[in-house]
Amino acid sequence: MKFLIDENIPYADEFFAALGEVVRFPGRELKPEQLIDADILLVRSITKVNQTLLSQANKLKFVGTATIGEDHIDKPLLQEKGIAFSSAPGCNAVSVAEYIISALYVLAEKYQFNLVDKTLGIVGVGNIGKTLEHKAKALGFRILLCDPVRAETENSDEFIELDNLLTQSDIVTFHTPLTKAGSHSTYHLLNEHNIGLLKDDVILMNASRGEVIDNSMLLTEVKRRSSLNIPAIKLVLDVWENEPNPLAALIEHCDIASAHIAGYSLEGKARGTEMLYAQVCQLLNIETKQQLVNLLPKHDISELNYNQPPESQKAFKAICHLIYDVRRDDALFRQQLNAKGFDWLRKNYPQRREWSSVSLKINASDQVFRKYLQLGFDV
Repeated sequence: MKFLIDENIPYADEFFAALGEVVRFPGRELKPEQLIDADILLVRSITKVNQTLLSQANKLKFVGTATIGEDHIDKPLLQEKGIAFSSAPGCNAVSVAEYIISALYVLAEKYQFNLVDKTLGIVGVGNIGKTLEHKAKALGFRILLCDPVRAETENSDEFIELDNLLTQSDIVTFHTPLTKAGSHSTYHLLNEHNIGLLKDDVILMNASRGEVIDNSMLLTEVKRRSSLNIPAIKLVLDVWENEPNPLAALIEHCDIASAHIAGYSLEGKARGTEMLYAQVCQLLNIETKQQLVNLLPKHDISELNYNQPPESQKAFKAICHLIYDVRRDDALFRQQLNAKGFDWLRKNYPQRREWSSVSLKINASDQVFRKYLQLGFDV
């Protein structure tokens, strides 16, 4: 059995080598002829699985993407060809949530404000949005939620309209899938018609898909505010329209910019591999024998003694950034984008761990202990 697997999917050999031949490929360079005699294809978001790519796939049984997003996959085509499909929903939810929180602590220090005084608006409350909400509540944030699909299906009043969220939120962060059809299309969800609703001095964050925000329009709005001496939008952008060629002029106005790596913690990427492994084993009707817990290395910081509540901004910022400081990725992006390129930054992304990789010894009340559990630490 032949497995074609993106070179940026970690632990692929450890999970799949016992099942057959593993052939790795650069995600943006996969050619149709490489799929001849391939049984399993595992990709990430930069590989477009469409009619052209599958034109010579004569034995393909399964396509998997080690991502939560599926907009790069022609699912109706796979169904038509009888090819099984799976994504990895939720695999990088923790990673993205911790990226957002790390960035917020950077901005809080840079601009000298207290995060608990801010209202956090989360647009898109799927696996990532819910994980961010869960962690942000433990940190004492005020939170608003917008998810029209969930609002309809769950008949819940906890969600508000997008325009209301944009008007009321000090921080707006997008965590929606990219959809271009239907009543709840997310393509250019933030656009020229509603960007004026954002507060002065708002923090705007996108770690979903670049096309969720009209990037050219955003640049125009940033320049407009500057010309009128309106407080600047504080931008945190991990995703961009036209990847791998982001709008260079927009980068200059970002407080934090990175190369679509918010979900790139070691745990986040590896969970996707494990989820696809389970799906392949189910398809082949064989027992799963490998587990991620047996593959992950120990963190360099094995244990921390700690007694401060997570609402203590200075104290929690220290522990958050000790494990992962997003400024590293911002610096790499600005230093290497022009010299090495967007895809090089993703392919050569340095190892990053999640909070769960560090053991905290808490000498505090049961309430504080429970909050650190809620945040995802090993306590």
